[in-house]
Amino acid sequence: MTVTSASAVVLCECFARDGLQHEPSFVSSEQKIALLNRFSALGFSRIEATSFTHPGNVPQFTDADEVLRGIQRTAETRYKATCVNLKSVQRALAAADAGYGPDEISVIMVASDGLLKKAFKRSPEEQYGVIGAMIDAAQSRFELIGTISSALGCPFDGKIDPTRVVEYARWLAGKGARYIAIGDTTGMGNPRSVAKLFQQLLDAMPDIHFIAHFHDTRGAGLANCLAAYQAGVRHFDCAFGGTGGNPAKISYAEGHAGNVCTEDLVTMFESMGIGTGLNLADLLDTARHCEEVLGRELDGRVTRSGLGLLLNRGIEHV
Repeated sequence: MTVTSASAVVLCECFARDGLQHEPSFVSSEQKIALLNRFSALGFSRIEATSFTHPGNVPQFTDADEVLRGIQRTAETRYKATCVNLKSVQRALAAADAGYGPDEISVIMVASDGLLKKAFKRSPEEQYGVIGAMIDAAQSRFELIGTISSALGCPFDGKIDPTRVVEYARWLAGKGARYIAIGDTTGMGNPRSVAKLFQQLLDAMPDIHFIAHFHDTRGAGLANCLAAYQAGVRHFDCAFGGTGGNPAKISYAEGHAGNVCTEDLVTMFESMGIGTGLNLADLLDTARHCEEVLGRELDGRVTRSGLGLLLNRGIEHV
């Protein structure tokens, strides 16, 4: 999905996948489908819909096929499924053959050796082989989203060498990825490190669409998004209510682990005159509906405080 102007951004709503993988209680297929339809109607051009992962590891996505089959698709929206191994890709291909496959699949490389071993039980050398086989099996039938996890630091390994992230990004681009998400999986980044890393990446690969996928673990999520934007990034991942984090049965993050909050990120960009293409009139109703689905108050600031003068465009853009 291309950006329509030099200043506008493309947001991918991740509540239904990254947001829900942290939830111990199963959200019904009907609720997920209704949420995804609502996100489409709100104007998201990219939505992370589900994950083809083993139900024993992440029970939340045992209904991946049912959800993809049930959503009301729009021509303006691309729907993504996360794939974690070769069997995941084979499931995505089977869904495509049956007529309800995802438009995009994401494959995940991990920049931290410690997190790679903890989450996937792979060595760096094995990682290249596994991810390469997954991409080859996909046969270019989906838009490939390469994801580099723990790119800005890790509780196990500490600081990550930016040259390693650039190396992984070059490899993914060589395998056909036009979109590469840079994940701050455990919220270790800060505006300075974010700006430095994305500047290196954009200088090395100016034709790649880099995606900022940040977690707000230490409260720096919005500041990091702004730093990425100022470095030239125009694609961002987010989740309503700041939900998400490590899978419910695979713990590798400490404390709060959620994604950057959609409603807060939208408000920040729109108040600066940076278009998101979303229906602002329905933004907070959607945020509150996400709270109803999970049965608790989530972390969106503007869900509580409101959009202020934003709907009337009565504020000064700076």
